[in-house]
Amino acid sequence: MSETIYFIGIDIGGTKCTVSISTLKLKIIHRIQFATHTEKGPEYAIKEILNSIDEIKTKIDFDRVKIIGISCGGPLNSKSGIVLSPPNLPGWDNIQIVKIIQDHTKKPTYIQNDANACALAEWRYGAGVGTKNMIFLTFGTGLGAGLILNGKLYTGSNDNAGEVGHIRLDKDGPVGFNKSGSFEGFCSGSGIARLAQIKAEEKLSNGEEVSYCDSFDELQSINTLQLSKLANQGDKDALEVFNASAKRLGQGLSILIDVLNPERIVIGSVYARNPHLFDALSNEVIVKESIPASRSVCSIVPAQLGDSVGDIASLSVAIDEYLNQLDAKQSNE
Repeated sequence: MSETIYFIGIDIGGTKCTVSISTLKLKIIHRIQFATHTEKGPEYAIKEILNSIDEIKTKIDFDRVKIIGISCGGPLNSKSGIVLSPPNLPGWDNIQIVKIIQDHTKKPTYIQNDANACALAEWRYGAGVGTKNMIFLTFGTGLGAGLILNGKLYTGSNDNAGEVGHIRLDKDGPVGFNKSGSFEGFCSGSGIARLAQIKAEEKLSNGEEVSYCDSFDELQSINTLQLSKLANQGDKDALEVFNASAKRLGQGLSILIDVLNPERIVIGSVYARNPHLFDALSNEVIVKESIPASRSVCSIVPAQLGDSVGDIASLSVAIDEYLNQLDAKQSNE
């Protein structure tokens, strides 16, 4: 009987970090979570990560750990293993996180940005299971993509593949990815809030009432969670905002369908919690804008892994690397 092998996943977020250990079949044996405390600098979180790994060493035979995977917000360089000043991790400037982990554990360690890691997770264990060509869209605070092409994660020449939020959909509109009218500006949590602010300001200036904003002083407090609750209750003003975002989502998805010809597009966060607020209008646009032959083979679905996606994403980085190495070895034999 073969011995059980293990994988460690490290999910580094702006609010919290987790360190998990699982089997090859993704049975999680132990999980540790702690606050990132970005105000304390990267040294604090890194020390907690190493302490968590040391705790895990007491739970299993550490010799059976094959690979460690890290999921972290970008920008980063997955080949050199360096984190490059992510906006949600102030102070994490040119942090050689892979070297730090490898030196401490003596285990091979790999890193991917969170969009790529989540793409791997949804592809292997969630809404993308069974596909060969899949796009994962974050649709959270920002809009990024992870690309699975021909059964492999595609990261591009220098890790910049999948930055679909930078696509300009209109010359004017909410700013996302430092570009007005961008895909991220219209289709992200922060973008929807900005879109609502723009619409509220216009109406208030014309003397009209707005259900989600009583005065100019409240403009900056508008948030997407509040808007989604109102929209789900049938509020006209909130639905107007989501309808505008839905049409832009259809426009952006049509571009991805035409360019990459995926079998499935998996969308997380804001969309995954409220697909009914987007589907009808976005599908109308997709029918008008995309190539019929490409559209006919592509399904658009909400992400399935929910709140556990961070843990599974980091573990997926490790497991995917192990399986790729196994495939390469078998191909050479």
